[in-house]
Amino acid sequence: MPQSILVFDFGANEDAAQQARHKIEAWKQGFRLGNKMLLKFDREDAAAEQPPSAEGHSSEPAKTSASAAKGAKKKSGGKAAAKSGAKSGAKAAADPEKSEPPAPPNGKVRLLIRLDFSDHEKLTHQRWLDRIPAEEPFKSAAGQTIRTGDPEFAKTTDLFDSLD
Repeated sequence: MPQSILVFDFGANEDAAQQARHKIEAWKQGFRLGNKMLLKFDREDAAAEQPPSAEGHSSEPAKTSASAAKGAKKKSGGKAAAKSGAKSGAKAAADPEKSEPPAPPNGKVRLLIRLDFSDHEKLTHQRWLDRIPAEEPFKSAAGQTIRTGDPEFAKTTDLFDSLD
């Protein structure tokens, strides 16, 4: 199976990385690629250099207030209230990225895209390898293509698999 991993280093430009993510998601949906094109972020947070006490206090109150709001929705009586609470709870669970604050502006953002096409789709695989780095949000980033036979392919695959 031809497999390649494209690594794009966006530096501290979180907006460009999010535009690239939206572009990939649109391609996956529009061309019905499914799991043939997977995307993961590798972030080096500048917050890791800060003391953990300052980092922990700022994020914990936001989490507890969100869980308290969910608890208040569940306590409201009636079937209609329960249904509307379930719908809004599902929306909140579906959009956790929107509720989280963006990464710090001085953190380093890398985007890893794995192309995993079957043997009879070699031409499609090559077309995506040519197309992705030529598109706008990816042009501004430093890109690297790692193919199956490259020496650092195993290390990059392990990194890709370890990311969430």
